[in-house]
Amino acid sequence: MRMRPTLNWVPPEDLSPGTSDLTPVADALRTGGVLVLSGAGISTESGIPDYRGEGGSLSRHTPMTYQDFTASAQARRRYWARSHLGWRTFGRARPNTGHRAVAALGRHGVLSGLITQNVDGLHQTAGSGDVVELHGSLERVVCLSCGALSPRRELARRLEEANAGFGPVDAAINPDGDADLSDGQVGDFRVMHCAVCGGLLKPDVVFFGESVPPQRVEHCRDLVDEATSLLVLGSSLTVMSGLRFVRQAAQAGKPVLVVNLDPTRGDRHALTRVALPLGEALTTVVGELGIPMDDEAAEPG
Repeated sequence: MRMRPTLNWVPPEDLSPGTSDLTPVADALRTGGVLVLSGAGISTESGIPDYRGEGGSLSRHTPMTYQDFTASAQARRRYWARSHLGWRTFGRARPNTGHRAVAALGRHGVLSGLITQNVDGLHQTAGSGDVVELHGSLERVVCLSCGALSPRRELARRLEEANAGFGPVDAAINPDGDADLSDGQVGDFRVMHCAVCGGLLKPDVVFFGESVPPQRVEHCRDLVDEATSLLVLGSSLTVMSGLRFVRQAAQAGKPVLVVNLDPTRGDRHALTRVALPLGEALTTVVGELGIPMDDEAAEPG
């Protein structure tokens, strides 16, 4: 039986406290061919919390696991009630200066690719193209029986109609797009099934306890092979889904640079860890490189 991942990684005491020196990051970007790996930390300035940083959602919230979701109708009811409420707020999040800086770097041709562990779609809204969504996207829903994909907005409409009395609740929103609700607040929330075959619907995201599709992993490994260096933005690298690419780059002798306020599991493989807020760090680097940024992120399509 697959073990559930450890949700609370505690960094060893001997890790560096980090630096404010952005020179190695700027130098790598000047060289070009930089592959970006982004995590939840790049979206915190858009109002979406991360899992493990100061005040991270894991201090109050255990994410739904794939095993619980598929085994329990009550777990699915709880998930979809929370997710339906969270979607209203999550969908209003806008790209911040960090997302816009990454998009500017991409337009300037210094990036070889962009892998994100986030499911919020904010990189694309900011204008980044060819984004590999390692953990999927909340914009889509997949049927676990027939595999049909459908837009999340369509499911949101169906849930709205089926749960007309489910009013707004003041609740914290989590990085996976759901809200903190008690069982009493969930009540008898009605769950929708696949409109094609009647099967179980799940957001097209990788839950805790679920594996990233192998083809997606191999595509990311190819991107690491093709890159000159790897730039990690806002990820604790706690789970193997992201850490493996850091290890791959380091084993190939490619520089790994991390921008993250807190220590990460990949620090020992990194040339440097810059302990600055993502928006501040990236806009500083983009400015030093003389790359223009859009004044505003693109409107969602």
